[in-house]
Formats: sequence, structure tokens, C-alpha cells
Amino acid sequence: MSIHEHDDIFEAAVRILLEEDRCVTISFSPDGISIRFPTTRKLAEYLSIPHYYVLPRFGAMERDGLIHREERVGISTTAAGTEQLLAVMAERYRERAEEVLGAEVLRALQARRSAPGGER
Repeated sequence: MSIHEHDDIFEAAVRILLEEDRCVTISFSPDGISIRFPTTRKLAEYLSIPHYYVLPRFGAMERDGLIHREERVGISTTAAGTEQLLAVMAERYRERAEEVLGAEVLRALQARRSAPGGER
């Protein structure tokens, strides 16, 4: 699967984070930036599809190196997933992203994710 085949999931995640939750949980490490993804159940509900349809999509996203699932911790983006999530935020939901994160933080995240060492 190509990264763009996951656009609907990333778009739904961004909308949930920025419009419903109005909260974005970001983790920084020497390996890069990761962003907490909404739960599979929340995404399924948002997309109006059965939960069992979302699970294989998340498996594919994990195989494609976009997310990392950890039992009892949740789902977070990898470096490639962070880049895609931030691109959706900046390109399609900039005003909302700046409202939640602040313009300076959004710019800093975009700069950090594309800087050397910003890879996960």
C-alpha cells in the first residue's frame, strides 16, 4: 500500500485531534517526534465503519512504517507518519492546527520533522 492510500485515516485522525478533542499529544525523543493517534474505535466511529474494518488498515499502516502500536499504551506515529500527519494539518487544517498548537509550535514541528535527526 502506498502512503497516500492511508489519507482518509490521517485526515480523520487530524479532524478528531483538532476539532473534537482539541488536543494533540506530542512526544519528543532523540529519535524524533511522534504524535498520539486516536484509538481505532474512535476512528471507526468517526468514519462510520465497523471497528473490524479499521484494524487491518492499522496493520497495513504499521507495516508501511507510519504508526507504531504498543499494547496498553496506544498508537503513535513514526517519523514518516508524523510527517504525513503534519502535512495534512498544515495543508488542509492550518487554521485549526494553529488554534490548537499555536502557529509557532506548528512551524517548529514542521521544521524539526524535516531536519536531520528528525527521523524516528
